[in-house]
Amino acid sequence: MRVPTIGESITEVTLSQWLKKDGDYIQIDEPICEFESDKATLEFPAEASGKLMYVAKEGDDLAIGALVARIDTSASNTGANASGAVKVEAVVTESPLSVEQKSGGGHYAEGLPSPAAAKILRESSVDITAVQGTGKDGRITKEDAIQAISEMKPAAVVDQQSVQSAISQSEVKGHRNTRIEKMSRMRRTIAARLVSAKNQTAMLTTFNEVDLSAINQMRKVYQDKFVARYGIKLGYMSLFAKACAKALMEMPDVNAIIEGQDIVYHDYADISIAISTPNGLVVPPVYNVENLALHEIELKIKELADKARVGKLTLDDMKGGTFTITNGGIFGSMLSTPIINEPQSAILGMHAIKDRAVVIDGKIEVRPMMYLALSYDHRIIDGSTSVTFLVRVKELLEDPTLLLMDL
Repeated sequence: MRVPTIGESITEVTLSQWLKKDGDYIQIDEPICEFESDKATLEFPAEASGKLMYVAKEGDDLAIGALVARIDTSASNTGANASGAVKVEAVVTESPLSVEQKSGGGHYAEGLPSPAAAKILRESSVDITAVQGTGKDGRITKEDAIQAISEMKPAAVVDQQSVQSAISQSEVKGHRNTRIEKMSRMRRTIAARLVSAKNQTAMLTTFNEVDLSAINQMRKVYQDKFVARYGIKLGYMSLFAKACAKALMEMPDVNAIIEGQDIVYHDYADISIAISTPNGLVVPPVYNVENLALHEIELKIKELADKARVGKLTLDDMKGGTFTITNGGIFGSMLSTPIINEPQSAILGMHAIKDRAVVIDGKIEVRPMMYLALSYDHRIIDGSTSVTFLVRVKELLEDPTLLLMDL
């Protein structure tokens, strides 16, 4: 079984996780592992029924067409189906312990490392016999290997300090351990895209603030009816997305992208919503926001967020997007300068809502205020356009009647 063609722009994937064990009997179309691409995590189904034999390891970067595993279609589904023989061969080649050495007592796998653990221990020059296995039948797992290495490092630090007489024992308290972990493919992609956006665009940021009194009042009055009718709460994100979509239709430069020497304009607003996941930030778009009702936007955002947090976003879910909204306020951010989501030309940053003293008609009042930040590509968006866009979004949010009446 080889890495299939996933998408036109994807040339390599990472084998992030095996879903089946080496030697397991698997059925056709049963997922055997997960691939992590630049944009999404994908399950890889078996192409035939039979006994699974690993070729690649977890964490391996694999080119499209690279060999992942083999399936012995002659094997029968009898439970053990000789999987022990396969594992014994792997053990003999990867560990100094032999089956004969283990025959004196216990299971043959006791004290033997998994392929991932063996690699970690070998690269760190750790004696396998000094590691206690906590896996099935006493097998040494990847976690056991990492734990063994971490336990050795404090001693190494102390030994180094004893050699360096210039540093007294009292100057350094506690452990000073470090660890090295390979960046996930998603994190590598995020890093590359952010550096590209900083280096390839003429990025500037303009700021404003919005009074959310009217929106808060509207949500307070109609929230219960909204939930009863649509089964979901009316949040800030749908209102911000709707306001941005209306402003984008009025100012097409902010909704355009640069392709070579051309400018591509869009007569629709596909708004990417930044969603934080354990593996990093993803920005799946909600399509044609200008034509959606508020509850439809809320339901779509919830669907995308739920899929993102369990790693089930598909490549189709990630396609497109003409403008991005990111909400750092949910983490407590007061003000920031978001980075453009290439090839888009602008991104709106939302921030924390704070009660602040503001002057209204000559009087000081306490209002729920939020700072807004619009980062934009100055190559295509003029300063006046960016400011006008942000002021228009502010206007629509401070008087949501304009938004709902399409004024």
